[in-house]
Amino acid sequence: MEKMADARYIADRALATVLFLAHRLEKPIFLEGEPGVGKTEVAIVMAKLFDTELIRLQCYEGLDATTALYEWNYPKQLLYVRLQEKEKRSKDEIEKILFSSQFLIRRPLLEAIVRADERAPVLLIDEIDRSDEEFEAFLLEVLSDFQITIPEIGTIRAKNKPMVVVTSNRTRDVHDALKRRCLYHWIDYPSFEKEYKIIMTKLPGIDAKFAEQVARFMQRLRQEDLLKRPGVSETLDWARALMEMQKDYLEEAVVMETLGCILKYQEDIRKFKEEIWQDEEKRAAYIS
Repeated sequence: MEKMADARYIADRALATVLFLAHRLEKPIFLEGEPGVGKTEVAIVMAKLFDTELIRLQCYEGLDATTALYEWNYPKQLLYVRLQEKEKRSKDEIEKILFSSQFLIRRPLLEAIVRADERAPVLLIDEIDRSDEEFEAFLLEVLSDFQITIPEIGTIRAKNKPMVVVTSNRTRDVHDALKRRCLYHWIDYPSFEKEYKIIMTKLPGIDAKFAEQVARFMQRLRQEDLLKRPGVSETLDWARALMEMQKDYLEEAVVMETLGCILKYQEDIRKFKEEIWQDEEKRAAYIS
C-alpha cells in the first residue's frame, strides 16, 4: 500500500493484497467496477512500481485475433518482392525473407510475449467487456500458455510471464472461464476518506478544506438517481477545473457553470438543475 501511495495511487489493503498475490503466483488480475474508479490506473502504477513497460490492448466490438496479435506488413513485402525480382532472386530465397520477423507487425499480445524475454512487461487488456465472446475465448487460450503460433515462423513462447491486468466496466457478463484464470477484484466508488486522500495525492496544490468540500459533494451526488454516476476521474477533472478558475470554495454559480465536468448526460444535468438544485435544503447540503 505504501509503495502504491508513493506512486500516487491510493489503494485499500484488499487491492494491495490481490496485486501482491498476482505477482507471486504469476496470475492475471481481473479488475471489475464502474467506469472512472481507477481500474486502468492500477496497470499504469504497476508498470511504474516494477520499472517495466506497459503494453495496452484497448478492446472494442469487432476486435479479432489478428488485430490483437500480429499482421504482415503487406506494402513492405510487396516492395521487397519487386526489388528482389529485379535482382532475379529465386522464389525460395524471396519467401525465406518475406515471411520473417522484419516484415512482422507485432500487436499488443505478441509484443507482450516477445518483450517478456527481456523483462516481464505489464499487459493491460482494457475493457474486455466491449469485445465479442469469440475474442474472449481466444484470449483465454493465450493467457493459459503465453505462446503464439505463427504458421510462417513457428511457435513463440514467453520466457517470463507478463503481468496481466484485465479490466471490465461490466457492460456485459464476462465468461466464468476467463475469470477463473485470474485473481478477481471489484473496485467500487471510494469512501469519503479515500476520495479525499485521492484528491490530496493527485492535486498537491489544492487547499485541504476545498478538497474535503469537493469530496463531500461527489459522495452526495453519487447517491442521486442518475443515468451515470461520476467516477473518481470526474472528481479530479472537476477539482482541476475549479483550481484553474482560481476557486478554493464551492459556490452555487460555479457549480452550475462546471456541471459538464462531472455529469456526462444532458438528462442528468437537467435533473440536477431542475430538481436537485431547486431544493434549498439539498443545495445547502451540497455546498456546506
